[in-house]
Amino acid sequence: MRVLLIEDDHRLAGLISKVLEQEHFNVDVAYDGDTGLEIALRGAHDVAIIDWMLPGRDGPSVCQAIRARRVPIAILMLTARTQVEDRVAGLYSGADDYLGKPFSFDELIARLHALGRRFNREAADALELRVGTLVMDLRSHTARRRERALDLTKTEWALLECLMRHPGQALTRQTIVDYVWSYERDVQPTLVDVYVSYLRNKLDLPGLPDPIETVRGVGYRLESERSERSEHA
Repeated sequence: MRVLLIEDDHRLAGLISKVLEQEHFNVDVAYDGDTGLEIALRGAHDVAIIDWMLPGRDGPSVCQAIRARRVPIAILMLTARTQVEDRVAGLYSGADDYLGKPFSFDELIARLHALGRRFNREAADALELRVGTLVMDLRSHTARRRERALDLTKTEWALLECLMRHPGQALTRQTIVDYVWSYERDVQPTLVDVYVSYLRNKLDLPGLPDPIETVRGVGYRLESERSERSEHA
């Protein structure tokens, strides 16, 4: 699950990120409301954790802007403001859930999983991505091609997930950059070519075609049909 954390307390943000990454969430962090909103509007995340008090736009303002643009993302409001009227205001601004500080990390993780099940863009209970001979298990954070396990770095995992969420679609390099490196401002689209090369090497199996097709002048496409034909040949 791809999580966007918008939290201005660097220490707390680092701690939350570390805990969530240990649970196999992919976490991107923004430290102010304006940057967080810019990243959220790219539509690359499943859940956003948004602090109420932020530099620039505050949390409710970020929520309202996300909902106004109809971005398909679940929102968990995180704040020390625990009065009933504050919770109500947060929910009316567009948040789907509310967690007061201080909080238990176990509860945070449970709430994220619940939100992910409710708002998963593929299916409400989808825990796997399958395209041809490729399988990604999002719960155990494992991937394989046929029976061979794939040892992927965090970036390679995000790249493969991006391609598998859009099988048969030609994705531009910029679209891939926005998904894989959404938290970084200076990533050049040519870096996509480098990581596609890395990923291709790890997907290579004797007798199977390269499932990643280069679309000249555009970017890349994961070819589900060629993979399926090869699998059943």
